[in-house]
Amino acid sequence: MSVQISKGIILLKHTRVALIWHRRCKSSTTKRIDKLLIANRGEIACRIIRTAKRLGVKTVAVFSEADKNSLHVEMADEAICIGPPPSIQSYLKGDYIIEVAKRLKCSAVHPGYGFLSENVEFAESCEKSDVIFVGPPAAAIKNMGIKSTSKSIMSKAGIPVIQGYHGDDQSLETLKKEAIRIGYPIMIKAVRGGGGKGMRIALTESDFEEALESAKTEAEKSFGDSVVLLENFIQEPRHVEVQVFADKYGNTVHLFERDCSVQRRHQKIIEEAPAPGVSEKLRKSLGNAAVQAAKAVGYVGAGTVEFILDRKTHNFHFMEMNTRLQVEHPITEMITGTDLVEWQLKVASGEKLPLTQDEITLRGHAFEARIYAENPREGFLPGAGNLRYLLPPQIDEHTRIETGVRQGDEVSVFYDPMIAKLVVWGGNRFEALHKLRKQLVEYHIAGLETNVNFLLDLSKHRDFEKGNVHTNFIRDHYDSLFPTRKIDENEKIQVALFIILNEKQQDVQKAIRKSDPFNPFILESNFRINHHQEKNITFKYEAKEISVRVKFINSEDFEVSLDGGQTWKNVSGTVVRKNGKCVLETTIENLKTKCSVFEYDDNVVLFNENGKIEFLRPNLTYNLENEEDTSVSSSNKAASPMPGIIDKIFVKQGDAVKKGDNLFVLIAMKMEHIVKAPRDAEIQNVHFKPGDNVAKDAVVVVFNDS
Repeated sequence: MSVQISKGIILLKHTRVALIWHRRCKSSTTKRIDKLLIANRGEIACRIIRTAKRLGVKTVAVFSEADKNSLHVEMADEAICIGPPPSIQSYLKGDYIIEVAKRLKCSAVHPGYGFLSENVEFAESCEKSDVIFVGPPAAAIKNMGIKSTSKSIMSKAGIPVIQGYHGDDQSLETLKKEAIRIGYPIMIKAVRGGGGKGMRIALTESDFEEALESAKTEAEKSFGDSVVLLENFIQEPRHVEVQVFADKYGNTVHLFERDCSVQRRHQKIIEEAPAPGVSEKLRKSLGNAAVQAAKAVGYVGAGTVEFILDRKTHNFHFMEMNTRLQVEHPITEMITGTDLVEWQLKVASGEKLPLTQDEITLRGHAFEARIYAENPREGFLPGAGNLRYLLPPQIDEHTRIETGVRQGDEVSVFYDPMIAKLVVWGGNRFEALHKLRKQLVEYHIAGLETNVNFLLDLSKHRDFEKGNVHTNFIRDHYDSLFPTRKIDENEKIQVALFIILNEKQQDVQKAIRKSDPFNPFILESNFRINHHQEKNITFKYEAKEISVRVKFINSEDFEVSLDGGQTWKNVSGTVVRKNGKCVLETTIENLKTKCSVFEYDDNVVLFNENGKIEFLRPNLTYNLENEEDTSVSSSNKAASPMPGIIDKIFVKQGDAVKKGDNLFVLIAMKMEHIVKAPRDAEIQNVHFKPGDNVAKDAVVVVFNDS
């Protein structure tokens, strides 16, 4: 079914919705929200602000010192700094945020997701302060947020749950005994929160103690609660969740299901709605079970009921309920034509649900791809740094880009490394998947590592295309998802031509500005080289050096030889810059091609149908920070695998360690990473202490020579 709508109709519809909503909010049964504080940051804060503005609601943003120049701060009507960069000193300061809301006369607080969104004490404090909490009742958050309690409630309500231990006794002895009773492998989960935080898998009894300690430490830092539960770990499940919504009048509906099975580090990376391969009968069963779960806890507002679905039998078990808006909520909006943030504000104001179950229809298919600053080929390690180049695909009626950053912004070590969410819609799964691939090709980011290439390869995978998804999809298809990338001759020629043409353009611009600094000629025009010469260009892809000899035949044509071998005699190229985009147009033996190019420092980045390819011009050498006086080999040091903060150091100078011993713990993007000794060794030096910020590849521990 097509959802083509003109911009004029959308504007008229939104204006009408805002007027109707404000009229309803004036009735005696509702409390109008006229000023909203968003207790969050990044893309979710921006997304909430957009809907609030459409409804005529004023917005207040809060921000840490690290976010003072962020997009959500710029978008809001008012903004206020609430503390230093660490979340515990800013975005988790619930009492102070409520104080700010009252001082600025905000009638409501929207917590987004993460941070305080499922914090019972925060929801209760809002109620006591007469500030509307845009979320469910505190009792529902408490009952569903503590996973052991939620499973007990669901079991009593007749909803199947996974076997596990949800008890109060958190002693190591009891947990080890319960793990043996349940049977390995064991999933260890923080009882609060979500997003993969405080979650570890112990495959055997020997893994259990370390996995437990790591899960507890991460849970304490993320949610302020180290209590965990244990579950039997199902090896190849699907992760299917149902969006539910309820109002204060007993009306509860579901908005169909989403499949979030493809994950890394126990975190979702790509989601789709509806779930592939789900029959109408199963869809109805999932929806009914989710509504039953919401009613069992007296739910109000937006929530998500998550199920483990056996990929073969399609039997499902309750996993948990997220008492907030989910990261992936846009795909539900795309297939139902709804705005769930608008629904949240209406329900929080005391209105009834906008639609009944019969009025909610499913149309088409949608995907959401999460764009992260991370390195998939290095275990999806999160990254940080400056977004030197950021050019997303064009937004249209079937494409949404939810983001909180712009070109030039920093991806901070203090927060989740998500850059954006790319959301697409199609009339069916096939159309939506092809739309996703097209838009991923057009998503251009340089300056730091991202997962865009991986998402593109994933979207092209044969089994993903068939909908054969499960939570071990990446592990089971690792080799085909991470193929060895081969650079073809055309790409090598394109890099060489760009380097030459770009340098010549820069020379011409310098000459023009020197002779006439007010000349309006800028790089918005084409330029063709006109100089007889020959030049050798060298650059690297990964560790391999590539040599290209370029001979200038005339103003438009070149002769190109690669690595002293094959020669192409009919080559031409042009660099076109417009609207912040640089496009290289080439003709190589009568084949015309185009690719986008970005150059920074000593890097040349090509963007083509296969994604991003980054080359290095090897005319500079690099020394890692804190290594100036050290020439140790990689086996003689332990370095930080990503930017982050040193949380714990287990060794000191003179200590003897065995291969696999823990050296230090790094906190990055709210996740805990343990770095282990690569071999038996004696500690020569430790360069950092707990609390220090470290860059990627910074040497933390140095070993004595063998």
